[in-house]
Amino acid sequence: MRGTPRTRRIPRPALGVLIGVTALFTAGTLATPAGAAPEPGPSPARVHSVPASAQQQARDFWTPERMRSAVPLDLLDADARSTDAAPRAGRPATVAPTVPTAGTADVGPAAFPNGGGAWTGGGAVVNTAGRVFFTYQGRTASCSGNAVTSANKSTVITAGHCVKLEGAWHTDWVFVPGYHDGQAPHGRWTATKTLSTPQWTASEDINYDVGAAVVAPLDGQRLTDVVGGQGLAFNTGYNLRMYAFGFPAAAPYDGQKFIYCSGTTNRDFLLSNDHGMGCDMTGGSSGGPWFTQFNEATGTGLQSSVNSFKYNFLPNRMYGPYFGADAQNLYQAAQSS
Repeated sequence: MRGTPRTRRIPRPALGVLIGVTALFTAGTLATPAGAAPEPGPSPARVHSVPASAQQQARDFWTPERMRSAVPLDLLDADARSTDAAPRAGRPATVAPTVPTAGTADVGPAAFPNGGGAWTGGGAVVNTAGRVFFTYQGRTASCSGNAVTSANKSTVITAGHCVKLEGAWHTDWVFVPGYHDGQAPHGRWTATKTLSTPQWTASEDINYDVGAAVVAPLDGQRLTDVVGGQGLAFNTGYNLRMYAFGFPAAAPYDGQKFIYCSGTTNRDFLLSNDHGMGCDMTGGSSGGPWFTQFNEATGTGLQSSVNSFKYNFLPNRMYGPYFGADAQNLYQAAQSS
């Protein structure tokens, strides 16, 4: 591994790289959110606690103007990231979505495959997914994230580099589900804890670029009681039909629109063991959810990865980490916090 990689300003989709580093995560038995034991083997997730005073500061800090002006972090070179062995495997496991009862959307089928376009299908995903905002090296920045079914009803899944990068945990961290045009229709949810896999925390290994946050109650309510929670799937293999979502903010996008890609994935054969999908999303989409078993009519699915990085010579292909035993362990640590 080279020394600490330098960041650089994002030229037009310059893509050598980990996307969105801020600007830019049914086989087997059902895993119940409460009390489900993590698979043996993976190391404990790393946890960063946020003091109550900092939580209030973050909520006050993110005005509509600051959210509109937040920019993606500079992209990082994929070949500057360390990679470890393939993600640890475990038994296939799924967690079911928990979303408010609603009728199906009155829309036609979305294009599949799709390399990047506005999501017009509605459904639960427009509420569970949102933008993540934080301060990184003194700069306001953004990623994407998604609320998931959890025992604490307060868990958000995102990318590892959307919670910690180059040795420092991000500050002023908030999740804005259903974001659009500088608005927070469901409120700004501040992190009480941010978490990542031990491999990302220690060496920024792109195989383990998965992060999570536990958010504080807002106006006496917990996150998924307000917006619902998507399901999850772990250790379910490669070469799957998947949908990816996010809020890309680097050109040609501006962070104000909810974008999706879809296609049959393959396993990366270059520097990682990630899923790969044809997708032109740019910086700001990092941390946005990838779903298997996605139902277009209801907007629900099983989250199985997150937007993570691109190679500079494959600008229209996105990669997302495999949700193996360590990603499952991270989820268990977050939902039990």
